[in-house]
Amino acid sequence: MKKDITIVGAGLVGSLCSLYMIKRGHNVNIYEKRKDLRSEIISAGKSINLALSERGWTALKKVGIEDEVMKIAIPMDKRIMHDTEGNLSEQAYGNPGQSIYSVSRAELNALMMELAEEKGAKLEFNQFCIDVDFDENSVTFENTITKEINIINSDIIIGADGALSEVRNKMVEKLGYDFNLIKIENSYKELLIPSSVNGTHLIDKNALHIWPRGEFMLIALANLDGSFTCTLFAPTVGENSFEKLNSKEEVESYFNTIFPDFTPLVPDLYEQWNNNPTSSLGIVRIFPWNVNDTTILVGDSAHATVPFYGQGMNCGFEDCRILDELLDEFGNDLEGCFEKYSEIRKPNGDGVQDLSMQNFIVMRDKTADSKFLLQKEIEKKFSNLYPDKWTPLYSMVSFTNIPYAEAWEIGMKQEKLMQSIMNTPDIEKIWKSDEIMQKMCSLL
Repeated sequence: MKKDITIVGAGLVGSLCSLYMIKRGHNVNIYEKRKDLRSEIISAGKSINLALSERGWTALKKVGIEDEVMKIAIPMDKRIMHDTEGNLSEQAYGNPGQSIYSVSRAELNALMMELAEEKGAKLEFNQFCIDVDFDENSVTFENTITKEINIINSDIIIGADGALSEVRNKMVEKLGYDFNLIKIENSYKELLIPSSVNGTHLIDKNALHIWPRGEFMLIALANLDGSFTCTLFAPTVGENSFEKLNSKEEVESYFNTIFPDFTPLVPDLYEQWNNNPTSSLGIVRIFPWNVNDTTILVGDSAHATVPFYGQGMNCGFEDCRILDELLDEFGNDLEGCFEKYSEIRKPNGDGVQDLSMQNFIVMRDKTADSKFLLQKEIEKKFSNLYPDKWTPLYSMVSFTNIPYAEAWEIGMKQEKLMQSIMNTPDIEKIWKSDEIMQKMCSLL
């Protein structure tokens, strides 16, 4: 039975969700508070880059748009670590042929809105959600330019309006749902490494570059135009923090000392530093994610996380796929469908957040640690010998569709086992031996 669906938010997840709903034959209207970014597409490198991995690709394939997205994606098969002397070391993400993909948020968003419109979704821009009436199934929008008020009634409301979601806020305000905003003590700032004069990349484009420095780090992901989008994650206050970096001298001294091989790549570093905002980080948790069988949350509105696993978008895309599978299972009456969705997805929303926070520690502290890198080599060797017994945590998250909560649980057990292995005397010398592989088997 055809239903009228209102999607609040035309971001990545809202756009993908619309494609799923259109494929099911529903009427879909999307309302977005921002202007249409397609009319003024942000050039590559001027927006946060994303890491698209298996979960995201699985969701894109199910609606048949993976080939279009692949045209704007750059494969990254490894991390490259930059030390304080500018020396490089690298670590493969998985086995040969396994990659995550760098993609510009703005370009991907523009593409997906275009595809949604082509398939039949109606998009309205400059429409700010100011109220949701859960009894009447209506959303009230205010035009951000004309201030005109528009009340939209529909069968289903989908809140895809991001970390600051008004649909979620109304669930909390009117229905008393459990809500938690966890602020992180770190902030971030975007910077850009430009392309070379002939438009090529100045550093390896098929890697995620990390400058790990303990309490803080810098990362870089390639863009199609030869540039790199970079992000500095650092404490908001205190030692080596954003509050200490104000003057040109302070900023340049900080980068020259701590990231010596980065500074020559960015000739207008201080100008970028001044022009680009410093943004905060946080985690959003709410339960439930639905109101009866009429309203649901998808993406960041339900489970905004920190970007350290590159899984925020992938998790949101997975929401859309799992919702679609449940709609198949429950059929047209929908009774209990959204409740089941909420029940299934909530633990995985929490799981991706736990994984993201843990990976921040891995990226900033451990990727520069030779013992950690050795541990990953041992895990990879064991996994290749016994693939039915062991899949490394990173591979579970990035190269499979194993639920996040399950991956987190298995990963914590694996970590405990590996600590025992790493405490073996002379592990650096004997790690390739059958003895170590057999010890891992016995511990399992």
